[in-house]
Amino acid sequence: MNVLLSDNEVRALGALVEKEITTPDYYPLSLNALTNACNQKSNRDPVMSLSEGEVTEALEGLRDKRLAREVSSFDSRVPKYAHQLADAFNFDRRETAVLCVLLLRGPQTPGELRGRTERMYAFDDLPAVEAALHHLAERQPPLVRQLPRRPGTKESRWAHLLAGEVEAWEPPPSVPDTPAEDERVRRLEAEVEELRKEVAGLKQQLNEFRKQFE
Repeated sequence: MNVLLSDNEVRALGALVEKEITTPDYYPLSLNALTNACNQKSNRDPVMSLSEGEVTEALEGLRDKRLAREVSSFDSRVPKYAHQLADAFNFDRRETAVLCVLLLRGPQTPGELRGRTERMYAFDDLPAVEAALHHLAERQPPLVRQLPRRPGTKESRWAHLLAGEVEAWEPPPSVPDTPAEDERVRRLEAEVEELRKEVAGLKQQLNEFRKQFE
């Protein structure tokens, strides 16, 4: 399957794949939720600031390429959207995780990919990551490629090819670390997980209460 995505389509597709795996309770995504996911400051390179109009245009492009679809639901007032990446390419979880992170964060080393895919798929070791990369590279047409190693670096980086050929990787301009932002994201994720547990507990109590009257 030959596809050529714009930068905005790459970001929207990556965000849909990520949220399906990491926050399945809130997937498929509304346009507003997808726009927020595209513009996240964490786990994104580069950080983007897309409008809802730009995300809508990206979704239309993905739908034309059969990589996304609108999902209808009787209990939702707004349209929601889901990706069709795995359906289009018949990926397994390992390949999906690796390609998703490449879509969201650009060229990376196998070591970086192993750490950044942890919430989507837990690779046992670096050879397992490299095996997934080689599977993607051996497809026809190839979906990823290994870039030439830059002088002074130990590992080569890999890039996805869904937006066209990539010849080389240039490091982005250095930016100050934002530990406060990272800590805020971790805290919010922990709070969401705690709320999920509380909701599950309440559901169990409600079911037990109902059984008393059956």
